[in-house]
Amino acid sequence: MSSVDEFGLIQRFFQQQPIYPQRGVILGIGDDAAVCAVPASQHLAVAIDTLVAGVHFPKNTRAYDIGYKTLAVNLSDMAAMGATPAWFTLALTCPTADTQWLTDFSQGLFALAQQYQINLIGGDTTRGALTISIQIAGFVPRTQALTRSGAQVGDGIYVTGSLGDAGLGLQLFKQNQIDTPEKNHCIARLNRPTPQVAVGQALRTIANSAIDISDGLAADLNHILTASKVGADLNLSQLPLSSALTSLLNRQHALQLALHAGDDYELCFTVPSDKQAALKIALQGQRYCQIGTITAQRGLRCYDENQQLVHLSASGYQHF
Repeated sequence: MSSVDEFGLIQRFFQQQPIYPQRGVILGIGDDAAVCAVPASQHLAVAIDTLVAGVHFPKNTRAYDIGYKTLAVNLSDMAAMGATPAWFTLALTCPTADTQWLTDFSQGLFALAQQYQINLIGGDTTRGALTISIQIAGFVPRTQALTRSGAQVGDGIYVTGSLGDAGLGLQLFKQNQIDTPEKNHCIARLNRPTPQVAVGQALRTIANSAIDISDGLAADLNHILTASKVGADLNLSQLPLSSALTSLLNRQHALQLALHAGDDYELCFTVPSDKQAALKIALQGQRYCQIGTITAQRGLRCYDENQQLVHLSASGYQHF
């Protein structure tokens, strides 16, 4: 294992990266602070996430996947706001300056950064238990940011993609089992989630509210309900479950993961009935489905295929 000093680390692994001028970066890595410009017609959306080894990912997760996921979860926050990602900063704490680990980590990080044309503009490095924090910023047209507080009675509740795969992926990752296509699919969904940035942008003038699903559908939908002062009826038979999930689990277990496991990083959003046609056009080619309806009666109620009320026996991911 070879190592490198702090300034050599920054220059070798993080400074020599392409700059995407359309994102408004005037001055990037190399000074005490970066300098960036925000277009006059836009607002700046800012978010931050921290991932800790052994808490947010297993300690034996590959460095490439850690770099990829750390940026992906921040991009998902931009998606939930309808923002176009512009730049990010990175605070990296690691026990050693292992050059092979840093090579793999930075490759995963910048593979996703290049895909979304987003600039790393600064940050910090220090020694300690493996912890990665990214602060991300993006542009959203004025008055068009998606929020949790806009859901209205009668809105349809929608989600993108499928739910529960990452939760099963975490369980499978910890088990020493023979690889199968289904297992690999779920682990890939855990380690390399797909931020729904294009969907978020398409929803700006269509959705009344939105949130990304990081702590589990039930917990995150409840954030919308609380902020919007409304309730919801959810149809469990409509939850989108992948063939990988249903082939490995019985339906009850699959539904529990879809509701509570978290780490899906799909979008949950609400749309009024008079904009359903516009939604269909805007999300043509995207995978999404309606799973329920916003109600005046507060609280979240789940119904099975026979319209029988189902008691939720678990909550989403809890940070403390």
